[in-house]
Amino acid sequence: MTGSSIKKIFLIASVSLGSLNGNAQEEKTHGSFREEFNDTPLENFRYGSAGSKADFKWKTAIASPSEPRTKVLSLKLDPGEVAGAGKGPEIISKDFTHFGTYSARLKIPDVRKIQPNAGAVVGYFTYHVDSIPGLSEIDFEWLIADPEIIYVGTWTGQRDSLVRIGRTINLAKGDILYTIHKVRHDGQPTPLTGSQNQPENIVALEDYDASARFYTYGFDWYPDRLRWWMLHPTTGNKIVLWDYQGSQLGIPQNHSRYRMNFWHTNNWSVETNPNSIEKPRDRYELEVDWMSYEPMKEKGNEK
Repeated sequence: MTGSSIKKIFLIASVSLGSLNGNAQEEKTHGSFREEFNDTPLENFRYGSAGSKADFKWKTAIASPSEPRTKVLSLKLDPGEVAGAGKGPEIISKDFTHFGTYSARLKIPDVRKIQPNAGAVVGYFTYHVDSIPGLSEIDFEWLIADPEIIYVGTWTGQRDSLVRIGRTINLAKGDILYTIHKVRHDGQPTPLTGSQNQPENIVALEDYDASARFYTYGFDWYPDRLRWWMLHPTTGNKIVLWDYQGSQLGIPQNHSRYRMNFWHTNNWSVETNPNSIEKPRDRYELEVDWMSYEPMKEKGNEK
């Protein structure tokens, strides 16, 4: 064997080993954690934004402007930012997460007296795209023009045929506006029924306003079930917003990344205000007290 051949074999082996190491690093997953945002730098998350690099867009371990003795992660909109998910401030888990329980305590901004038609989205969610199974997304979302409304749901599959299951709730009134399935963003919604539509009714949470105070929200992600919930602000009891089961339709099976973001939308208005797509005129602020993740135990679904 010539020296040249030996060098080629060594090079191939080195590249292969590097690829294996890279894949091993890529597949790294989080264990149980609770990020308190009391210190810098972040322990389990990294900052990511495809938009402007303005320093004010995010800060951690700062005093909450709305709750004494609480330190928060602050995510602020840049009024000069273009519209689009990912353009605003966003934090992303350093490693992958999968089946388990997710929860967070947060407060969205109140813009109704300042700019009632502001178009902006707060997203608390998981998101990752794999080449074969496609998108794995589970979300809570709020459009800040109406903080009484909560959006929950998932997106799964390939880009050209994304599947959405979703529920929209006016929690202050106890109204489930719709619970649907559709294919693609512009697809025709089909109402979900039976075990995919539980609970069928929801009791109003008096004075619910996601911008008035901090609330704790969470979701339980199982291979065959998804449950979105929040804690009652005074009793601490769990309020089930949607307990989706009876089908694997729309339940992500591939791992994901755990995230929180805040961004301007110019084409998604809240149901109660069709004009709420204006460019934000101020540095509106999302406050996040903490985020946690508990992987599902190997014994199976603990429901």
